[in-house]
Amino acid sequence: MSDTFSAFDGDLRFASGERACVIKAIKKHLHRQPNASLLVFDDATGGQIDFDLRDAADATSAVAPPAQDADASRGPGRPKLGVVAREVTLLPRHWDWLAKQPGGASVAIRKLVDEARRTSADAEPPRVARERAYRFMSAMAGNLAGFEEASRALFAGNAEGFTAETSAWPEDVRDYAHALAKGAFV
Repeated sequence: MSDTFSAFDGDLRFASGERACVIKAIKKHLHRQPNASLLVFDDATGGQIDFDLRDAADATSAVAPPAQDADASRGPGRPKLGVVAREVTLLPRHWDWLAKQPGGASVAIRKLVDEARRTSADAEPPRVARERAYRFMSAMAGNLAGFEEASRALFAGNAEGFTAETSAWPEDVRDYAHALAKGAFV
């Protein structure tokens, strides 16, 4: 979740900034145009987000599922560390190797993941930028001319093709897609 968001009414981006500022702008916009077709996007992920606009005191939080009682959902393990149990499927030779590692399989896997994150840090931003831009484009430009071609150019790392295919898009949609795609073309 990012600290900044952008709000659109159709093809017009009418607000960008921190959550509270965007919510205030949305309320003002809806007061002037009650039938507006609004979409809000997280600037860090390009994904759509919903805000609870029912009261001003809630301007600091997004709509989230109801919180569960921590004691009711707590199971074995170390809940204060945020440990999440998931299934991992490995071949027997992998399990044998993990069993021989100091601290056991969980410690070894965490160390391997941390090392992979450190070594792949340079490769991650283009992929993240592409996915971020594509999330937004799918929601806002999926029916626009050149969407498929722009998507192919985006994932191929073809900046010139991306620019050419998005040039006829509405200005705010095009500019925001380009801002989200920053770093996608290396």
